[in-house]
Amino acid sequence: MIQIDELSVKIENKIILEDLYLHIEKGEAHVLFGPNGSGKSTLLNAIIGNPKYEVLKGQIYFKGKDLVGMPIDERARLGIGIIHQRPPTITGVKLNALLNIISSKSEKEVVDMSSILKMDSFLKRDVNVGFSGGEVKRSEMLQVYSQNPEFIMYDEPDSGVDVENVELLGTLMNEMLDKNKKISERKTSGLIITHLGHIFKYIDIDKAHVLYNKQILCSGNPNEMLNHIMKNGYKRCIECYREQEVKN
Repeated sequence: MIQIDELSVKIENKIILEDLYLHIEKGEAHVLFGPNGSGKSTLLNAIIGNPKYEVLKGQIYFKGKDLVGMPIDERARLGIGIIHQRPPTITGVKLNALLNIISSKSEKEVVDMSSILKMDSFLKRDVNVGFSGGEVKRSEMLQVYSQNPEFIMYDEPDSGVDVENVELLGTLMNEMLDKNKKISERKTSGLIITHLGHIFKYIDIDKAHVLYNKQILCSGNPNEMLNHIMKNGYKRCIECYREQEVKN
């Protein structure tokens, strides 16, 4: 689904990612760990095509097509969606109008999901204007659900969200990522950024990665890696990586 090779990205003359590799198979959900400022959001912005993030070299293949140089709208049409950590407010654009433009779902499906996400009363309001943190996350989730992409990126979906909303969003994410289907029937893949891992209670994650010093430092079992990070911090990840380099 996603194949990233030798990716180097800079923003404002500062190199954030360098020679990064990441492969995500069809139907898989991966999680990305890393300390603040390590480049996690930069990676998501590079995949979606934010023009502020300049790709210096490397390839980002989505379903076999190289995305580098392709504008955001074309990437979205190909089937890439993103739930931002801090999405903008859009004054003058009603949420239901935006959904009508981007939706590939039926009107009934969108209305039903609006009800599930408790967004019915927000449909005729300007996008994210005056929304609380939890309401913004639910608004983003509704938009991406309506878009129905094949590859979904979630930038800290459990950040600043209360327990009730984390469960609601996590359950929906599991459905959006086809985790309620047989492995052979799963068509949607995802990449999730999280610090605390609260969302793990509700999503079946296939693989975890630690991003540090511009590259993927290591990969492995999501729960094991989260437990190690929570217990020892990222310092131990770096020490472990260096120990492996010496052995090799």
